Amino acid sequence: MKRPIRAEELRLWSMVAQTVHPLPGRALPRTATDPPAPPIDPNAPAARIPPPDRPAPRNARTPVLDPIEPGRRHRIAKEREEIGARIDLHGLTQDRARAALEGFIRRNWDEGHRAVLVITGKGVRGDGILRRATPEWLAAPALRDMVAGVSEAHRQHGGAGALYVALKRRPRG
Repeated sequence: MKRPIRAEELRLWSMVAQTVHPLPGRALPRTATDPPAPPIDPNAPAARIPPPDRPAPRNARTPVLDPIEPGRRHRIAKEREEIGARIDLHGLTQDRARAALEGFIRRNWDEGHRAVLVITGKGVRGDGILRRATPEWLAAPALRDMVAGVSEAHRQHGGAGALYVALKRRPRG
């Protein structure tokens, strides 16, 4: 049995539907009169979200890491430079995957490994959440000082579903 649609859900859907444009030669279907929108409290956090016809402002850039130098990436792919460890993030939630990745990178950096393999998977349509989020997590302040670069793995190591992560040397002392 279906539950009735809530007013908030209906309001959100109408916002999304307003962004849709019909294909050439087609017209938008007629809809019943939309219910009046509930009054919006200007101090509520949701009221500060920009309308859908305007892109959200980009105040903070997404952190990006440099790719691994081509020669070093080639050495890692050909296993002339050892891959110190591997981690498989398949089936983990984003929170668990991020925590596991941070612990994995810290451990391997402490052990002195210079390259590791992170297997994220490709996702259902080749656009997996973990695949997109992992480079951002590696560029975050918590790991930035340990990671030298990130590149897509060679086909034999997982291709687009895996990443080589080059680690910086530990300071002596």
